[in-house]
Amino acid sequence: MAKNIVIIGGGIVGLSSAYFLHKAGHQVTVIDKSDITSGASFVNAGYITPSHIIPLASPGKIAQGIKWMFNSASPFYMKPRWDVDFFKWSWYFHKSSTKEKVEKAIPVIKDINLLSFDLFKAMKASGDLGEFQLERKGLLMLYQTQKSFDHEIDVAKKASFLGLEVKELNKEELTKLQPKVLVNAEGAIHYECDGHTTPTEFMPKLVTYLKSVGVIIKTNEEVIDVAFTDTKITSIKTTKAQYKPDEVVMAAGSWSGKLSKKLHISLPLQAGKGYRINVERDTGITIPSILMESSMAVTPMQGFTRFAGTMEFSGINTIVRRERVAAIVNGAKRFYPELDILPNEIDAVQTGLRPVSPDGLPYIGRSKDLTNLTFATGHAMMGWSLGPATGKLVSELIDAQKTSMDISAFNPNRKF
Repeated sequence: MAKNIVIIGGGIVGLSSAYFLHKAGHQVTVIDKSDITSGASFVNAGYITPSHIIPLASPGKIAQGIKWMFNSASPFYMKPRWDVDFFKWSWYFHKSSTKEKVEKAIPVIKDINLLSFDLFKAMKASGDLGEFQLERKGLLMLYQTQKSFDHEIDVAKKASFLGLEVKELNKEELTKLQPKVLVNAEGAIHYECDGHTTPTEFMPKLVTYLKSVGVIIKTNEEVIDVAFTDTKITSIKTTKAQYKPDEVVMAAGSWSGKLSKKLHISLPLQAGKGYRINVERDTGITIPSILMESSMAVTPMQGFTRFAGTMEFSGINTIVRRERVAAIVNGAKRFYPELDILPNEIDAVQTGLRPVSPDGLPYIGRSKDLTNLTFATGHAMMGWSLGPATGKLVSELIDAQKTSMDISAFNPNRKF
């Protein structure tokens, strides 16, 4: 039976949910406070990463964050501030950062990433969006020190055990793979299982397709209130209109926590700001790479190379911290000594806010309090990678179908 569904949020997760819900025969309206041309879904590294099996909340991460707290240029920056929600989230993050919880999360993260990769491929094969970049060149984890190698080889062994394709490369082998650019690295771990896209190409094509098939997309429209009874959302009020949906999908990214409060639901979530710089000229870089000691990502996209990185917890804001931008520029130079990022490229930097749950796993599932509310948020650094999978799972949940995978680990009602 067709339902009238409102999706709050027009990022990759919200639009992917609209895609699969429309395919299932529902009438879908997407509401976004922006014009859907910027934000985390546009400034990310474009990775589809089955290899990213370790959640953000891992042993030693909080200690590292505290160590870096007063260095605003650090890769993992937690701005000191008086914020009760941030204190609670930090405590939950600490509780989640155990070896046992990480080991439990690893196979689930792998499974949802593989599901999403298959769905990206299916979306391309369908022709719905026309032609778009979807390549599987893998991901190079470039290292300069023994410490970084020791850390990554341990992850690689876990990935290989789970059946993911991974290879160890020495300096000579790395040079053969990247012959057109000088790479200052001792070697790399090559996760051949990974793929990449160009977000600024994919997102507009997805919006265009959704509009063409009758999905209603409301931009520059902010949700300001949500009315509900004891068990059901009855209406959504925005800055421009009022809606009375049968079902609601909360896919508002970093704003999901604040909106959930309007429903008297506590959803621990913090905004993790990332930065990106685009270099619109030939860099010679042809394979996506993580520069380990610089804690940043490099991706060859359609028409440019993207340098992206940092995780900054400073609340919901789009303030550009120049010291963090400089850290990306310097980090790139450390690995690519012959590559200069130019002042005009630096000035065009953009930021995006990634919604981070305390354990680094997304919230995908039905609310236990409101029968017509489904959560689809909290993906941390995997939002782009997991967009289609989340959309597919959301459509299955709303249609009360068996989900494509076990999603109990993503339960939005879980305790920390």
